[in-house]
Amino acid sequence: MQFGFNEYAEKLNGRLAMIGFVSALILEAVSGQGVLSWLLQLLG
Repeated sequence: MQFGFNEYAEKLNGRLAMIGFVSALILEAVSGQGVLSWLLQLLG
């Protein structure tokens, strides 16, 4: 296994970014709030 910037790491990073983006869209659709306002409400 290689470490650092390689093709596998870039693919994994891209997939995780897509999962995070879709999760943020779902959270916004379900709660009616954006991610930042949801986090502020959760913390405050």
